[in-house]
Amino acid sequence: MISTTHFQAGALRGRIRVPGDKSISHRALILGAKSPKPIEIRNLNPGRDVQATRLALQALGAAIDTDGDTARVSGGALHDPEQPIDCMNSGSTARMLMGVCAGANLQARFTGDASLRRRPMEPVAAQLRALGAHIETSNGTMPLAISGTNQPQTRRFILITPSAQIKSALLFAGVFGNVPVTTMADKGSRDHTERLLDFFGADISFDRSTVELRTMPEHFRDVDVAGDFSAAAFFIVAATIARGSALTIENVGVNPSRTGLIDALQQMGANIRVENTHERCGEPIADISIESAKLRGISVSPDVALRAIDEIPVLAVAAAFAQGETRITGVRELRAKESDRVAAIERLLSATGISVEALPNGIAIHGGDPRATGAMIETHGDHRTAMAAAALAAGAGALGIDDEESIGVSFPGFIATLRKAQE
Repeated sequence: MISTTHFQAGALRGRIRVPGDKSISHRALILGAKSPKPIEIRNLNPGRDVQATRLALQALGAAIDTDGDTARVSGGALHDPEQPIDCMNSGSTARMLMGVCAGANLQARFTGDASLRRRPMEPVAAQLRALGAHIETSNGTMPLAISGTNQPQTRRFILITPSAQIKSALLFAGVFGNVPVTTMADKGSRDHTERLLDFFGADISFDRSTVELRTMPEHFRDVDVAGDFSAAAFFIVAATIARGSALTIENVGVNPSRTGLIDALQQMGANIRVENTHERCGEPIADISIESAKLRGISVSPDVALRAIDEIPVLAVAAAFAQGETRITGVRELRAKESDRVAAIERLLSATGISVEALPNGIAIHGGDPRATGAMIETHGDHRTAMAAAALAAGAGALGIDDEESIGVSFPGFIATLRKAQE
């Protein structure tokens, strides 16, 4: 049963933590399925997307036991699944496990919920076909069928559509097929897969454009997952726009490929400090402290937008409070996320009197003084739209969402954490 909920204005204060990073959790589970010995993954993200990856890997033969936010994983010989793999709402699960099946020479069918079945799978399928896999999609989407290969063909790939998920699918195909792989023409997408492979002892080099996986991981070990920056983002913006806020979020991953939101907010005049930076399991981690601040409109470049691609809805919330116009470009792919997020931003901000202009490759937001009086926001089942509404309410006033359950995709404890910070 879908349930509604309401959010209120109010300052955020104190110290909080967010769940483990969803992107790292997916990748740690997948690489753990290659480990010849059990490893522990601690602070695993508790959301349904990561659950989809865990269940899919178990269907492929990986041994995974969970206890709270800890998973014990070991691999061995994977096998064809008996039933179609249900990726639920998780594009990460679908695209990256297609790479696993391609490299491990497995035959599988993939499906998902109605939202996922509308999302494009042909960009990753095309590149895995070049490896030698046979893939049939449904007009470019799911359901799809894949037959892997034990005779890899192409091993050097130019990323036609630069994407961390496609890049990772190709790297996983190499790992599970035990063949070196090179990807080229990336544009600085997130590099969690590369960092984990390095942490596990692979001979790998990577920069913002090229990844060379020369030898396979040989030293699997336990993983402590960083706090999810994308989850922290909603609190960073809410504390920035809600007057009187002074909030610290502890142990958050601050991988440079993910922190475009902080760069954009600081350009807008936000009061954000990244403190106590250290490294854990190949990932930089820090505490992020925020105090409320007045913002000004800016132009957000495609490079910064790429490093904030999952945070664009909540960056748009900040832009609603910025004096002047904010232009965000290079975000065409937002139309094909869990929902059409450009349309979602328009619906969300219009509920507070803020004008949004759709551009050919982005959006322009005419900020000012948002005011909300209890409007109900249609989330279309998108967890990030739901949490962006909560952040907007913190500064603008009462707002409701039509689907509280959607938040469980990535952050089941979000509402309780927000209310604790607003006490």
